[in-house]
Amino acid sequence: MLPIHHHHHQNSNPIKKGKVNNIGKSSAEWRSRSIYQIITDRFSPSESGSGKSCPLLYTYCGGTFQGITSHLNYVKSLGFNAIWISPIVLNLPGGYHGYWAQDWFAVNPHFGTQADLINLVKTAHSMDIWVMVDVVFNHVGPVGFDFSEISPFNSSTHYHPYCQINNWSNQTEVEYCRLADLPDLDQSNNFVYKTLSNWITDFVLNTFGFDGIRIDTVPEISKTFWSDLKTNILAPKYGDIYSIGEVLNGDMNYVAPYANILGATLHYPMYFVLKSIFSQGGSMYQIRNTINSARSLVKDTSLLGVFIDNHDNPRFLNYESDYKLYQNALTYVLTSEGIPIFYYGTEQGFNGGADPFNREPLWPTSFNQNSYLFTFVQKIMNFRNTHFQEFLNNPLQVERYVANNFYAFSRGNVFVATTNVGSSYGRLQYTITYHPYSDGTVLCDIFWGNNDCETVTNGQFTVVLLNGESKIYYPQQ
Repeated sequence: MLPIHHHHHQNSNPIKKGKVNNIGKSSAEWRSRSIYQIITDRFSPSESGSGKSCPLLYTYCGGTFQGITSHLNYVKSLGFNAIWISPIVLNLPGGYHGYWAQDWFAVNPHFGTQADLINLVKTAHSMDIWVMVDVVFNHVGPVGFDFSEISPFNSSTHYHPYCQINNWSNQTEVEYCRLADLPDLDQSNNFVYKTLSNWITDFVLNTFGFDGIRIDTVPEISKTFWSDLKTNILAPKYGDIYSIGEVLNGDMNYVAPYANILGATLHYPMYFVLKSIFSQGGSMYQIRNTINSARSLVKDTSLLGVFIDNHDNPRFLNYESDYKLYQNALTYVLTSEGIPIFYYGTEQGFNGGADPFNREPLWPTSFNQNSYLFTFVQKIMNFRNTHFQEFLNNPLQVERYVANNFYAFSRGNVFVATTNVGSSYGRLQYTITYHPYSDGTVLCDIFWGNNDCETVTNGQFTVVLLNGESKIYYPQQ
């Protein structure tokens, strides 16, 4: 598809430098978004209300593009304005998750048709919900050496010579060998490079009009390729389209170079810290250290994807049953520096273990909007969306108080207090002297409203957390 050039500027967005069509939203634009992560096969079937559960979580359960489209109001009601969906290409049998590509230029028929997917994106856009698509450049589905099964990468010359990744500290091995025995594409091969380039532009982005991309298995491909993707393949057509890479590593020194090439990565270093703090009693000083380390190494930390759950790790409630600890982790994720990514089912208290048990079908919950965590998250997101300017104008958080069991920060006039003491702890109290408010300001907590306010007096105010709760304060209007 040729890009359309708009000459009537009153009808079009100003064209960004180097951008020749209206597909994709820039990194800076994505700062306005909060992302709800969907496993397409597990969100909703087309025949909504069929209510059939899914006994075998390692194969298809029946979720579709139509199913997502018909429940976008659920995502919107919860308060999210972007979704991330599974890879869309036709997979080998059993590839319900989307990561076993077989035909790169066809849509997975289990999820629906090309028209269904176009309709999903259009409907989402009409509701101001952006759509991020998961894309894989590293590997194809598990065909062993039967490359003729794969289209169009049907020759052994399209792949690196056979080896398996055994030593994760050997970067060459990580880039050249097979991850979980998935045939490893050779991006330095001219046919592979050109095909991947045409695939991401002409097929994925131009056909469906996605707003951003989530890139799978980033360390498994050379930094040279990622640099080419960003600068030579994407930039000429889509400018600085938001692309967030998966680098499953807790070491900021390892993650940062990828974040700086792609613009963003999933904030795995913070994920491991939040897990330590809220499920293992780790010190909350770790947040300070991780923020400082990220800021010193990453060009723009406000673009990192912050999360506490996803499809590759056991859900939080699987290893920590205390809801108050979970609520603190969620409070942090949904208000802190970075772009929040919220895994579907969290709002229904899902507690599945390792893959595939963390990929439960959502529809047996009947999309209940009155469940405990749904209403809790909705309260935070309604606040965030109402006061979006505070978050947009203050992309970085300012630490206001840190202790082993307490971490407080602000963004503009928003003050967030979190703790890891848990629900069995009575009263936790800290006096805040470093803050942005003038004397006489009345700060009210969003969870309790006007029943829970503190007045700033003599340059200070007191934060009281009962039974391990979290609080978000905002000046009384």
